Parts: sequence; structure tokens; C-alpha cells
Amino acid sequence: MNIESIREYSLAKPGTSEKMPFDDDVLVFRVMGKIFLLMSISEGIRMNLKCDPEYAIELRERYEGEIIPGYHMNKQHWNTVYFNGNLSDKLLKELIDHSYDLIAKSLKKAQREELALLAKED
Repeated sequence: MNIESIREYSLAKPGTSEKMPFDDDVLVFRVMGKIFLLMSISEGIRMNLKCDPEYAIELRERYEGEIIPGYHMNKQHWNTVYFNGNLSDKLLKELIDHSYDLIAKSLKKAQREELALLAKED
């Protein structure tokens, strides 16, 4: 995957928006207003994704150097994932899905219900 395919994949998810709230380089994807993915446009080789803490450790051990503790993020709950061709597109999509799902589950009840309606429309 590359930056554009990650962008397209992320935006296809219900309730997702993209913005650049920090500067002109960091692209942020949110579900119902909560961040689930961040990536640098200029670097174009890594993204930060939310992750279950135990799964995060497992991934870091299995994909040493390719998945590391989240850069500038809470290192218990976020991973930095390099998409430089060494990890499969399938795995990258699974990790994006995992991050999206974690955030979606943490939404308030009214937001989860709204998101469910948006998912039915797709």
C-alpha cells in the first residue's frame, strides 16, 4: 500500500473524515471525530494506528523494526507501522481496521448508533 491507497481505504469506512489539524504534513483520519490514523505526507512510509496493548506488543515482537511503539503517541495504545513494502497489504488493512474498530467501540452510545446508521447506508 501507499499513501493514496491507505487514504482511499480509510475514507471508505463509515463516518470517516480527513483533516490536517496540526500542520500541512500530518494527515489525520477520524471516525465520528476521534482519531484512528495519522501519517506524514512528506515521509509517506509510516502511519500511527491505535492498537490493543497486548496485541501491540505481539505485533512489535513479530514485526520488529516494521511495527514500533507509536511515534509521539501513547506507546501503550499506539503503534507506528511502516508501509515500505515489507508488510503485506492484507496486514496493513487489518491493522487499519483494528484501529478504526477500537475507536468506534469507544464512541458514546449516540455516536455508535449514528455510525451504525451510516454503515447501513453504504
